[in-house]
Amino acid sequence: MLKIQTLLTTANVALVIGLVSQLLFSSRIVLQWIQSERARRVLVPTLFWQISLVSSFLMLVYGLLRHDPVILGAQLISYAIYVRNLQLLGEWGKLPAWFRAAAYGLPVALLSWFVAGNRHFSLRAMLGTEIPGGLLVLGTVGQAIFLLRFVYQWIYSERRGESSLPLSFWVISLVGSLLILAYAIMRRDLVLFIGNIFGTVVYARNIVLLRRQLQQEPVPLSSETPPLGR
Repeated sequence: MLKIQTLLTTANVALVIGLVSQLLFSSRIVLQWIQSERARRVLVPTLFWQISLVSSFLMLVYGLLRHDPVILGAQLISYAIYVRNLQLLGEWGKLPAWFRAAAYGLPVALLSWFVAGNRHFSLRAMLGTEIPGGLLVLGTVGQAIFLLRFVYQWIYSERRGESSLPLSFWVISLVGSLLILAYAIMRRDLVLFIGNIFGTVVYARNIVLLRRQLQQEPVPLSSETPPLGR
């Protein structure tokens, strides 16, 4: 009886943490959406990355409590990319020293606790989680595509020397979000469902805004462009 009560309590805590995380994720998208709509072009404020970092840590905890390898793997990579984007923007050094120390130390401590094992989550319990193979593949592919957007964005930003989100980022986001949404429905994961149902709308809208912006921008002339007829 005590074990059942513990499991129910852990599940409730996981749900609350997951919902708070998705609320923060949604708030960053709303912030980015509002600023982009006002400017009539896609903008990504610094606060977007700061909220992303906090939300990613909470989703990391949620993934551990749910013993979901798909969520855990995705958030570990996303977390590192969010930190890097803040560094590219020159905002990482402006954050309080205690926050930066916590941002580096808390995930390491959490994962160490996870590997050691405890009554709430453990590596052994995750390895023993019975998720159907096909469903696991669907979630993994969806998260891989979703993560690919930030890997692509990371490489794109590194080459430009500044943090930016190109059109391809939003296209990849939309595809990945739709696959994760399917995974959430089959896995009966309310947290993933809420987070991705709203995200698909915003990603689609950003694609429209950015395509319109690119169409309105004049094509730069180059002295190396050959004359017509050659």
